Amino acid sequence: MTRAWRPLELGARSLLPFLVGVPLLFVAGAATSKFVEIILITACINVVLAVSLNVVNGFTGQFSLGHAGFMAVGAYTAAKITMAFRTVDILGLPSSVSDQVVFGVALAGGMVTTAGAGFLVGMPTLRLGGDYLAIVTLGFNEIIRVIIENTEFLGQATGISGLPRRTNIVWAGTAVVAVVTTARRLAGSTHGRALFAIREDEIAAEAMGVSTTGYKVRAFMISAAFAGLAGGLLVHLIQLCTPRSFTFVKSIEVVTMVVLGGLGSITGSVAAALLITVALEALREAQQYRMVVYSLLLIVLMLTRPSGIFGTREIWEIVRLRRRPKTEPSHVLDQKVEP
Repeated sequence: MTRAWRPLELGARSLLPFLVGVPLLFVAGAATSKFVEIILITACINVVLAVSLNVVNGFTGQFSLGHAGFMAVGAYTAAKITMAFRTVDILGLPSSVSDQVVFGVALAGGMVTTAGAGFLVGMPTLRLGGDYLAIVTLGFNEIIRVIIENTEFLGQATGISGLPRRTNIVWAGTAVVAVVTTARRLAGSTHGRALFAIREDEIAAEAMGVSTTGYKVRAFMISAAFAGLAGGLLVHLIQLCTPRSFTFVKSIEVVTMVVLGGLGSITGSVAAALLITVALEALREAQQYRMVVYSLLLIVLMLTRPSGIFGTREIWEIVRLRRRPKTEPSHVLDQKVEP
């Protein structure tokens, strides 16, 4: 294929998951019960969170503990937009369609606001690394929570209640397709290779001319934007936006998903998010022992798979390795080199 057609090919490959996935999501939404739908939506939100954080923690090798803070920024932005236009219908559109358009605008607004917050936090802090970055992002998480709890416009500690239930399996599933496609395209691009170089050896990458701070800030903004999307979906599922949903514990939960799945593995983040969601739901009957059993399961998994479920590999790489023949092809063996 010529260079002129290359952008069209890449665009088609990026749109293909949406063209295939969105119709299937409509079918799944119509075929599942309300209980199953809520579990699937929760799993999708966790997948978005895990994959988005993996862009920072896995791709660039940084250690961020402020993902819940970015969730809060996106959630409150989307909630305020939704509540402001709750009784407004777009001219010429049915009420149900108008509500979905407003919800889409609210989610987009939350992503833009959160990406801006990621830029403001990332520029001064991403020159740090390791434990220092973790402490700074943890501080950002707590600053956001305290500001919300003391701001009357945001509902203070009680939050914003009475949100319409806009999140459904189509919106949540589309968010999963978007974040996985973006992460996959990023990993295969020159930007992704720069991020992996920073992860392996930041000093060597900078010596080779890679703008380490610039690339880390971009990854941070992408990660923050999708965290804001997950926050917007979450509050429009539970119909309540409160700072209690975005504490330090939530950030640790997302980090657990990333580490359990494997740092740098998109497939691992998806698998770990699904596994944790199902495990928590299956252990609901255990009541007070639920978190104890859940923690023991995590300990066993990390002892048996310290690098995570998939390590740094993807499922398509594992399949490709298994399909590769163990011996050389016959035409190679027939080519003898004379002494």
